[in-house]
Amino acid sequence: MFNVRYAERTVYRLLPKLLEYQKEIETAAIKTARDVLQETFSLVLYDVTTLYFESFKEYDFQKPGFSKDNKPQQPQIVIGLITTRLGFPVMHEVFEGNTFEGKTMLDIVHRFQERVGNTKPVIVADAGMLSKANMQQLEADGYSYIVGARLASTASSFIDTIHKELPRTDQTSRRFSYSNAVKNASIICEFSEARYKKDKREFDKQIKRARQLLERNESGRRAKFVKKSAEKDKPFIFDNALQAKAEKLLGIKGYVTNIPELEFSSADVVAYYRDLWHVEQAFRMSKSDLKARPIFHYTQDAIRAHMLVCFLALMMGKYLEINTGRSLRQIRDELWQVQEANIHDQRTGEVHSVRMNTDKLANSTLIQLLIPEFPH
Repeated sequence: MFNVRYAERTVYRLLPKLLEYQKEIETAAIKTARDVLQETFSLVLYDVTTLYFESFKEYDFQKPGFSKDNKPQQPQIVIGLITTRLGFPVMHEVFEGNTFEGKTMLDIVHRFQERVGNTKPVIVADAGMLSKANMQQLEADGYSYIVGARLASTASSFIDTIHKELPRTDQTSRRFSYSNAVKNASIICEFSEARYKKDKREFDKQIKRARQLLERNESGRRAKFVKKSAEKDKPFIFDNALQAKAEKLLGIKGYVTNIPELEFSSADVVAYYRDLWHVEQAFRMSKSDLKARPIFHYTQDAIRAHMLVCFLALMMGKYLEINTGRSLRQIRDELWQVQEANIHDQRTGEVHSVRMNTDKLANSTLIQLLIPEFPH
């Protein structure tokens, strides 16, 4: 009815050719961020997500791995994304489904650096990127970083120090040296009343579950505070040491950085890390509003091309969100109001256009942004 014809086979066959334009597309994203959004790239955000396939059969590229979608049995791919502080995407990469997320960061950061020139941004990433090798390499390459800390994995002596020296006052923070693990690194620990209440509820639930399993003589492998025992008549026992260790960290969040306090205060480091919600929101947008799933591809090039299309859509969506102050769903609902139908008169051969009344949209900032010449 709308004179649209779909050549499905042609589209699928030609889709991988889009990869030839990936550099051009990402260069355009960087230029838009710099020239239009006034981005200086002094700081960028990095995170990863996973996309699963509606299949249980592995192929060369999609493989089962740690699933952020809670689909551990299904093959997947891993997506790495760099955004500005406002969440505007400037670069992405696709990895095999069984790739450890900590091994995705360095390659994409180096590729990003080649595109932006001499500017070396502060890299902000979540705790999944935290590894000694990653931090050492970033420092060797001259980067500053802010990464989430896995405090529970640190030494008991270090946890004791935090417990003794960090006041339990809301939003209070302390900086501790972490140079014994990574040169020039510090861990900033912050206590939050809201986080304490949340952690305490989960802590109490885990304690209760562990004791119930032990009372019923059930295997304790599913409970956090249960460990194996050397006694034959009691194969599992309650882990008192782990309980004490976890209790000392209730309400505390850690951040690892190599930026000196004179350059970035502890409050600045925490604030910059919290900007990571922009990347998480971008991933949610791509999975829900932009419908990145399901993926009906098998070859690596086709999968990469599919994600490049999603990256383009995410660029446009975030650009509109930033410039209009509205969510992508609100933008979509408003755009759906702009409709036009072409009616073909088979008797005369004439085509009549029926367009909606556009008067009420004439002053819309969204329409003016998309179509500057939109009639008033």
